[in-house]
Amino acid sequence: MPGKKRSEKYIKFLIYLIIVVLVNVAGITLFFRMDLTANRMYSISNVSKKVVSTLSEPLTIKVFFTKNLPAPHNNTERYLHDMLEEYAIYANNHFNYHFYDVSAEEGELSEKSQENQKLANNYGIHPIQIQAIEKDEVKFMKAYMGLVLIHGDIIEKVPNILNTDGLEYKLTTAIQKLNNKVSALLALPDKIKVKLFLSSSLNQVAPFMGLNQLPEVPAQIERIVQQANTKTYGKLEYSFLDPTRDPSLEEAARAHQILQLNWPALQKNNIAAGKGYAGLVMAYQQKAVNIPLIQVFKIPLIGTQYKLSNLDQMEAVINSSLEALIDINQDLGLLTGFGSG
Repeated sequence: MPGKKRSEKYIKFLIYLIIVVLVNVAGITLFFRMDLTANRMYSISNVSKKVVSTLSEPLTIKVFFTKNLPAPHNNTERYLHDMLEEYAIYANNHFNYHFYDVSAEEGELSEKSQENQKLANNYGIHPIQIQAIEKDEVKFMKAYMGLVLIHGDIIEKVPNILNTDGLEYKLTTAIQKLNNKVSALLALPDKIKVKLFLSSSLNQVAPFMGLNQLPEVPAQIERIVQQANTKTYGKLEYSFLDPTRDPSLEEAARAHQILQLNWPALQKNNIAAGKGYAGLVMAYQQKAVNIPLIQVFKIPLIGTQYKLSNLDQMEAVINSSLEALIDINQDLGLLTGFGSG
């Protein structure tokens, strides 16, 4: 019996000890969180709470952040974790987020990490080079430190999160912008016109201007608009207009200030003097945006040079022009009151 009582005492002591340790750990964690909140370093602002609580479509934030980075980048990842958790507390059921493992274990990438890195790259999140100090030696390493926001069919990205400065402002502004954009697109009574003015007469002189790819532009622009249309609820309407075949289009081209190119006769190549138009226009109701297709440079001693606009960036340009046309950028001045986040 004495041995049994002694055993029960030991068990009770161990239970009490475990409880005391757990209470202290919880107390330290709670104090740390409350301390950060008291200094407004942890809690998101009232503006952020309102923005995430009024989402009209599902919003997902996908974070690609390499683990175990050196200071101060490890603190940035921790801060981002805490902040997104705080967003989720005040958001409605349309909000969710996920951290994707893009890190290598012991210098090797797992199959899952490789898939996640490929996913990040597809979203336009690429690794950047950062400094790391090991044993008083400065080394360089590549790390993923970005995220994408997906709201309905629309995507925004924050590719490089180097520190916490203004991070909450960036995220809340992006969320508000996406919410406004979805609502504005769904409410549009008419489609946004995307008009490519490109004279087929230019094809014969394009090689002499360094524009060998010009004949391929109509098909490329059509593909780009179709791709953009999948993210804008089908609100874009594309048309290819050739003023060479339909001279009545010249007046519209001039009205939209489309670039007009003129060339003299090239007798050696049996090309007559002529003119052509090249440019892209996005129009909605009474608004229009002119997007150049060809850049013209006048270089001393060399002469006039021509360069085709970067079509790899054209979808982003179309997206930016769309936002200007439907005026989704509301005044977010209240967000300037954010704290360190």
